[in-house]
Amino acid sequence: MVNKNFLIIGFLALSALMLLFFLIPSYTSIERNSIVLGASLPLTGINSHLGRDVVVGANTYFSHTNARGGVQGKKIEFIQYDDKYEPENTLNNTFKLITKDDVFALFGFVGTPTVKRVLPLIAESNIPFIAPYTGASFLRTKSTPNIINFRSSYIEELDALVEYLSKQKNITRFAIFYQNDDYGEEGYIALSQALIKRNLALIAEGTYKRNTLSIRHAIHEIEAAKPEAIILVGAYKPTARFIEKVKESSAANVIFCPISFVNADALMGELQGNGENILFSQTVPSYNDPNSKEAAEYLKNLAFYYPEEKPTLISYEAYLAAKTVVTALRSINGLITRGKFLDELRELPSQTLDNIPLKYHHAQLLNQVYLSHYVNGKFEIIQQYEY
Repeated sequence: MVNKNFLIIGFLALSALMLLFFLIPSYTSIERNSIVLGASLPLTGINSHLGRDVVVGANTYFSHTNARGGVQGKKIEFIQYDDKYEPENTLNNTFKLITKDDVFALFGFVGTPTVKRVLPLIAESNIPFIAPYTGASFLRTKSTPNIINFRSSYIEELDALVEYLSKQKNITRFAIFYQNDDYGEEGYIALSQALIKRNLALIAEGTYKRNTLSIRHAIHEIEAAKPEAIILVGAYKPTARFIEKVKESSAANVIFCPISFVNADALMGELQGNGENILFSQTVPSYNDPNSKEAAEYLKNLAFYYPEEKPTLISYEAYLAAKTVVTALRSINGLITRGKFLDELRELPSQTLDNIPLKYHHAQLLNQVYLSHYVNGKFEIIQQYEY
């Protein structure tokens, strides 16, 4: 029965891909009144902050662009569907975006397990898949040239954290708390590689189930090993609970190290601003940087288009990613096509984002990792690494 069901599912998936091939239009010869982008992302559920912040940040810049005439007189339209951070929902949403909504490109998807679920669809459709909010390694290969990431990878984030902790803090005892799915596995593998590179070993690990707060077992597994630093590869709510519980029960001065997907701003909200012993890894600099024209522009436009929303690192990243999309579209001569769009994205000038350097490398535009502390309500960069 299992094999029969497997064959049926495989046949249906293949049929869907074949149907997609015939249904998808080619933007090489179709004039549109708008440039339609689409996303599947969590807008409800435990990770809703991530999806909402991506939408807010991206739409802030798209609204800014549309108010100034758009691109070649066309408005940017950004469609979003809620997937609740569940892969099957992502698959359904993506098929709808491609076949029903007829999107020009997919932009701003959130999550490793969700994106992995639609990877065959993305590869088959050959539609531009731009700036997903994940550092997954499978999105950074030569086999999918229609995928262009904005952010640095989890491999680079974990390498930066281990480099700093081992060299600057002389830490040798590392543990990891991670989500028990593709996202957590990406973080686990990246951490293992970073440790092996420096002749170090992981001393403990603990997991929790996606979209839950089931962290008790993970705490027991990790605490018993007495780590000096714990890498956190999860969502912000379970991560916050984990930090609180470990601090309550452990007298040791453990350093907690959340990677970017954890959602630093939301995590600080959950912890009521207590950033003691927390080292953050981010793929964009602070939006409080007084020397950054991009940060000033983001804060100004966010306050205008979303006056009720607070600035966050995630919405700032989405804002910057949206700006690269618009810059690439505006660089196109003549008819806007997907092929021209991808070419222009890869060739964006390094100073497109002022003091945030761009360089297309490993299928991504950003190649920096920023480590920070949360002090007096702000993220202060203490170390920057370039890859």
